Amino acid sequence: MSSNAIQSVLVENRVFPPSEAVQKAARISGMANYQALCAEAENDYEGFWARLARENVVWSKPFTQILDESNAPFYKWFADGELNASANSLDRHMGTPTENKTAIIFEADDGQVTKVTYRELLDRVSQFANGLKARGVKKGDRVLLYMPMTIEGVVAMQACARLGATHSVVFGGFSAKAVQERIVDVGAVAVITANYQMRGGKELPLKAIVDEAIAMGGCESIKNVFVYERTASPYAKEAGRDVPFSELLAGQSTDCPPVPVNAEHPLFVLYTSGSTGKPKGVQHSTGGYMLWARQTMRWSFDVQDSDVFWCTADIGWITGHTYVAYGPLAAGATQIVFEGVPTYPNAGRFWQMIERHKCTIFYTAPTAIRSLIKASEADAAVHPNASDLSSLRILGSVGEPINPEAWMWYYKHVGQERCPIVDTFWQTENGGHMITPLPGATPLVPGSCTLPLPGITAAIVDEAGHDLPNGAGGMLVVKRPWPSMIRNIWGDPERFKKSYFPEELGGKTYLAGDGAVRSEDRGYFRITGRIDDVLNVSGHRMGTMEIESALVAKTDLVAEAAVVGRPDDLTGEAICAFVVLKRPVPTGDEAKAIAKELRDWVAKEIGPIAKPKDIRFGENLPKTRSGKIMRRLLRSLAKGETITQDTSTLENPAILDQLANTN
Repeated sequence: MSSNAIQSVLVENRVFPPSEAVQKAARISGMANYQALCAEAENDYEGFWARLARENVVWSKPFTQILDESNAPFYKWFADGELNASANSLDRHMGTPTENKTAIIFEADDGQVTKVTYRELLDRVSQFANGLKARGVKKGDRVLLYMPMTIEGVVAMQACARLGATHSVVFGGFSAKAVQERIVDVGAVAVITANYQMRGGKELPLKAIVDEAIAMGGCESIKNVFVYERTASPYAKEAGRDVPFSELLAGQSTDCPPVPVNAEHPLFVLYTSGSTGKPKGVQHSTGGYMLWARQTMRWSFDVQDSDVFWCTADIGWITGHTYVAYGPLAAGATQIVFEGVPTYPNAGRFWQMIERHKCTIFYTAPTAIRSLIKASEADAAVHPNASDLSSLRILGSVGEPINPEAWMWYYKHVGQERCPIVDTFWQTENGGHMITPLPGATPLVPGSCTLPLPGITAAIVDEAGHDLPNGAGGMLVVKRPWPSMIRNIWGDPERFKKSYFPEELGGKTYLAGDGAVRSEDRGYFRITGRIDDVLNVSGHRMGTMEIESALVAKTDLVAEAAVVGRPDDLTGEAICAFVVLKRPVPTGDEAKAIAKELRDWVAKEIGPIAKPKDIRFGENLPKTRSGKIMRRLLRSLAKGETITQDTSTLENPAILDQLANTN
């Protein structure tokens, strides 16, 4: 099916109500039930959240306090309660039929399948936690993970949580410098990594990158590096510091009592890009986060005992935390964990795996969907129609807004026009879904994340914080605190307040950093993109400042750089870099060679996902006479638009023609 045909079937105001069968079977059945939950939250906000916390969380010490707003915006939820996140994921199922149910179906890059039950998973987590404990890891410590997408990654996260140690997972595609910065910022006492990871048939180093990171300095807090030997290939070992998993686990008991922690204890710190060069360590609590991880599994995905759930996200991202490592386990679901990439050994891998494992709920990113549309147009053998997808009942989308034509393709060819698509809006800072359709209640509109979940007071406001009418675009905010929200930026409370609770909005309203508009007819939300200097590339947030800083750090070559985003059919947004070199402006093959050198440099400094798609060279950048870079002009250039804006304030108008050429 051609792209043109995909676009032609699209009617943006088409509405897809849930079928009678889907509605009848759902936990929240019909809009009246959704509205009743919203009314409950509206009428007794604290009572509503307290009820959900008691229903979803196993407390070792029950809470008596619900919401503490006394030190806003440093809100506290269930602050006198105690629990353990690992016990809430695993121990809660012991003695129930779930104990012997498959918890994880793991499919390795090469197709090999391993299954573990909830009991087996608890034994592995407990044994791992005992190994960490024996090496001195304790409650309150921070442990950095740099792992492949394997059962061992989930076990390591759960083992840290079991001891009350705060984990910080770094995506396995990030560079040594990114790892080093995070070790230093969070003050990690240990790193858990693997010798290599397998992706797309390739063996990629992880331990060597950790070694490089530690060698950069400032990592004196690291006492041990624990290494999962994923492959048989040799790797460098430092005596006294590096401990292979086999040694870590040797002789350890499979019984490890979970350590109770306060509800506000930091379960994890996950770094995300901000609009300045320094990544933000988003700090999440234990109690509120676990409540929402489980509740959204039950509401958004309507997860049932018989479901086989598959979230394709890596544990290095928030989606892999909430909808791989914690939510599905807390909900007692069987889930698929996949090590590889969607295009290896061919672009039908996702559809073949859905058929193979009888997947019922499938949750992936628009970028993956768009790349698979393209592949299926070129080769009928990898089209979803070539696989039996009859097991599917619910589809999900995450990471960025899904464009309507990709939504229609997903609905038609993957869901076979019978599976609701839950287009979920949420962020690293939110802990779980915020605005999303409910499969058995919400009429769907392609490209819209529809309505907030009960208890989430989302709104669209202008710069002064005034509510805007439906149809008018503005800033997305959340007006009341909710349990799974970010608690702080690690070690930087002032930045936390400034970034998320600006004084301009009264200091208590959460600013999402995204623009949005509500439809005039239904009041449905549609996300329109970032309002700050953060790009969303394939669902991954990257600050323009970080990429600019990386380019300028190439001191032998780059004098100045400015980075903007432009729309991209595949990745949602593409990175476009405007670069001033410390040499004459290159052309032809020389320009291409230097552009490649800079892309490789950015990949080394940040990671391959940050490589600019376009690099343009100029003698200087478009600036006002006061020296401010005019980014709106760069955005227009990046999009290939004719410059119609006023350029009279530019110091150097001729530079615009020079910067129009891409390398």
